[in-house]
Amino acid sequence: MARRPVPDPSAPGVEPRQQSTVEHLRALATQTIPPLHPAGIPFVAVPAAVAVLTRRKRWISRPAAVLAASSAAFFRNPSRVPPTATGIVVAAADGEVALVDEVVPLPELGLGDQPVPRVSTFLSVFDVHVQRVPISGTAESVTHTAGKFLSADLPAASSDNERTSMIIRTDDGIRIAVIQIAGLIARRIVCDVEPGARLAIGDTYGLIRFGSRVDIYLPAGSVPRVQVGQRTVGGETVIADLPQSPA
Repeated sequence: MARRPVPDPSAPGVEPRQQSTVEHLRALATQTIPPLHPAGIPFVAVPAAVAVLTRRKRWISRPAAVLAASSAAFFRNPSRVPPTATGIVVAAADGEVALVDEVVPLPELGLGDQPVPRVSTFLSVFDVHVQRVPISGTAESVTHTAGKFLSADLPAASSDNERTSMIIRTDDGIRIAVIQIAGLIARRIVCDVEPGARLAIGDTYGLIRFGSRVDIYLPAGSVPRVQVGQRTVGGETVIADLPQSPA
């Protein structure tokens, strides 16, 4: 028997197929429930499996289910739409602006010994913990520095805590440092970037587990556009305007 031809939806006189209820709900769920960062899969899968396997033992299954849901919320990786303006730097993380100041860059950054603008964002355990590229360019270097695990909201955390620093060089030659800093509870920094990689503004590049901080060192002459206490959205909130030419 010959197979019945499938109508071409674009052909004249052909009605487009209506979306089924299941497909519609699936589309809504995809838009509403953010995807999971790969680093969080074990933290969600293990307690979820325990909850399923012990569903008849509620004293085990319920805490396991709560742990799975909490981990899924922590490792969420929502989509973001970065601004298209030129000459700007966006927040590398969701959180609260903890510092807007000028300081001498950390020695490992190789950015000189003169004070430059810095914007520091503190992430609580309730914030999205993936980090996003603050400006398009090339990863010039990625450096891990061992250190302490002080509370990430303390000023000393910038220089004393364990951290991973990345230098991004724009096509205009401007260099920006973005630093993932471990905290009192955060003991694991994930950076998925290798030196030489091309980076696009707003893309996810790493993650810090369970409370942390992200510092951005800007070139001299940059103008911060955020204030202490302001909430930022990683990949979307503009935190500074760059100088007109490389400093």
